[in-house]
Amino acid sequence: MFYIVGLGNPGSEYENTRHNTGRMAVNKLLKDLKIEDLKINKKANALVADGKIGKEKMTMILPETFMNNSGKAISFFVKPKLKTSKKGIENLVVVHDDIDLPIGTMKVSYNKGTGGHRGLDSIVRAVKTKEFVRVRIGVSPATAKGKAKKPEGEKAILDLILGKFKPSEADIMKKMFKKASEAIQTLIIEGRERAMNIYNS
Repeated sequence: MFYIVGLGNPGSEYENTRHNTGRMAVNKLLKDLKIEDLKINKKANALVADGKIGKEKMTMILPETFMNNSGKAISFFVKPKLKTSKKGIENLVVVHDDIDLPIGTMKVSYNKGTGGHRGLDSIVRAVKTKEFVRVRIGVSPATAKGKAKKPEGEKAILDLILGKFKPSEADIMKKMFKKASEAIQTLIIEGRERAMNIYNS
């Protein structure tokens, strides 16, 4: 069983903001797999849908908590597995925005630091390990050399991540959501290393 988590904030005011990138990417995956039955799980406080990729079962999770409380929803699903098998964490895939990467780029990572991302911080606190997969999607403007033009200072970072994509950026992000959907499917069918080799090159 895989757990695919799309990080973001609930509510219409946060739709199409950079911080909702993970949520939008998982919605694209749901669309690609023709899964339409997202239901609220009140105990987890998350929108949840079950499905399959190949022979592998998975649960897709969109926390309905705010970003800095994402761990509560995740631990509901993962903590029971941790008691019997470490695989419960290896099979956790968290999809999220990353200001260390420029728009138009993506990386599949495993067992890395959180980079100050509050959603990831919350998950690490809840599951007490960093050993899970992340699909990191760049949301920072790019410099002329294609590097991330990362904002400095907490206010500038908040303004960026809670801001909406410009129309030209939204076109790029559509392609990134397609790529993220493909990467997650590769990850589940062919494994983590294969997904990293294809999508991190």
